[in-house]
Amino acid sequence: MTPLNISTPTSQSREIALDQSAPTLSIIVPMFNEEEVLPALFERLGQFLDQLGESYEIICVNDGSTDATARILAAAHERDDRIKVLNFSRNFGKEIALTAGLDAAAGEAVVPIDADLQDPPELIEKFLEKWREGFDVVYAVRRHRDSDTAMKRWTARKFYKVINRLSGVPIPANTGDFRLMDRRVVQAVVQLREHNRFMKGLFAWVGFRHTEVAYDRPERAAGQTKFNYWRLWNFALDGITGFSTVPLRIAGYVGMLTALAAIIYGVFLISRTLVYGVDVPGYASLMVAVLLIGGLQLVVLGVIGEYLGRLYAEAQKRPLYIVESSLGLNDQAL
Repeated sequence: MTPLNISTPTSQSREIALDQSAPTLSIIVPMFNEEEVLPALFERLGQFLDQLGESYEIICVNDGSTDATARILAAAHERDDRIKVLNFSRNFGKEIALTAGLDAAAGEAVVPIDADLQDPPELIEKFLEKWREGFDVVYAVRRHRDSDTAMKRWTARKFYKVINRLSGVPIPANTGDFRLMDRRVVQAVVQLREHNRFMKGLFAWVGFRHTEVAYDRPERAAGQTKFNYWRLWNFALDGITGFSTVPLRIAGYVGMLTALAAIIYGVFLISRTLVYGVDVPGYASLMVAVLLIGGLQLVVLGVIGEYLGRLYAEAQKRPLYIVESSLGLNDQAL
């Protein structure tokens, strides 16, 4: 694919939409089984955006919901055609849903936001102020994580520490997908089509001038979170393996150190036999050695398997998502 040549806009060009019909703002809302929170979302988001006075569109990506989400979205589109809908053929995951929203967005500035209203829409006004100062990316940073459990706070802290040590791309801690991105940034991100997607890492990888806005994250307006610890663990693996090959190097180093220790121990056994004669080693020490080396081999194979599985997914060249139906979006936007 030919690299994208993205020119640097003047501050005046930021005030003008890409064309006469394009809105200033595209709000992307990925959602999965969010029927309980959608009425509050559209009421609060719509009121704020109307008061803001900017032209906008709201792109709702229905990620294969099995509840009444699709029906509520259709009714919302009938009331306001600025609410546009993508319905997936099945659940593809939030990262893919966010990607589809970016693909469809037409605004000069694009803001992903969670459907549960834990991302306060009112913060978009501060995003726009920073954007008009010349920043290409304005991301929201949580001041604290008091609402999270102690385990989640600890794992989040360790995750950001590990990934920023392993990755060559610094990823801001305590940030989510809630941010404003200039059209140039979106054009760069949508070129990245890998299947195992860690969007915060992709946003950081493309670069551009960025800044942060601190905020306090409220509780969900309604409904239940769809993320559990197992999904968060897999999400962390996608982030680490997608932006670093250090785990492969560590596996290689562990293998070399184990081999070196085995050689040293072998020399020791041969020397002891030559000096003291034939010696029958104990069963316990033999089993410990076999299990240790076998366990290390399985760990190394597991690390290699993680990367190999990602290569296999990329080699299949399947589309990232399949749209079952859409409302308010033409084929060129998908």
